[in-house]
Amino acid sequence: MKSVELNQDIKYTIYLPSDYAKSNEDYSVFYLLHGFTNNENTWIDNGWVDIAEVQGVLENGNDKMIIVMPDGGNSWFVNHPNGKFNYENMFFKEFIPYIESIYQIKSDRANRFIGGLSMGGYGALGYTMRHIDMFSVCVAFSSAIRTDENTLSMTDDDFDYLYGSVYNKNIKDFNRISEHWNLNNPLYLVHQLSDNQLKSVKWYLSCGDKDYLLDGNIEINRIFRNRDIPHEFRIEGGHHNWDYWRLNIDDGLKFISEVK
Repeated sequence: MKSVELNQDIKYTIYLPSDYAKSNEDYSVFYLLHGFTNNENTWIDNGWVDIAEVQGVLENGNDKMIIVMPDGGNSWFVNHPNGKFNYENMFFKEFIPYIESIYQIKSDRANRFIGGLSMGGYGALGYTMRHIDMFSVCVAFSSAIRTDENTLSMTDDDFDYLYGSVYNKNIKDFNRISEHWNLNNPLYLVHQLSDNQLKSVKWYLSCGDKDYLLDGNIEINRIFRNRDIPHEFRIEGGHHNWDYWRLNIDDGLKFISEVK
């Protein structure tokens, strides 16, 4: 897709149901975001050993769906503070309208879902919370959400590697928790929404028990529990890797199918 907002082409991979070519029906859509250093092909290359596995989950459920996997680079799926690379603006102003105009898609909130792993889980949670009227289901695996303590304890080199291109390089510890940081941080955004707004979304959260991002995932679960927000939260044996995500993607897809 040619993006005017970013002045570049946006690549994406798309999964279409097996009967798509000869069907006149419209389908639900699941926007599935990748992790840091990954691209639009990563879910297909690493997430499923056999496409038949995906078909078995998706096409035996309550609702068939299209899966769209866009290339987000290392953007963290956010608008950058200098305004020179506004990925989020592109995603909502250009990408979703483009996808939903050229494919047989039900372009309403009830049939629009989002999810992702790591950086993509961060993006999925952030997009759902900042655009609460857009998605009815959010599925987030090993989301890259960090508590303030986690963020401040990172080395400068690690912080710059992960966030330097988005949140400015070489900023010291006391500047890391900036206004721009909070405006994209699900642990901050969740407090900006009412209980009724949060309850309007079906939430699925999952993280490995040996994942270095476990603290942030436990914290958002705690916030949801304290506010009586219905959600599914799983801590299962595993690390921050594809062994864990391959085991969980099917359950995430089943969750969407069952709550739809």
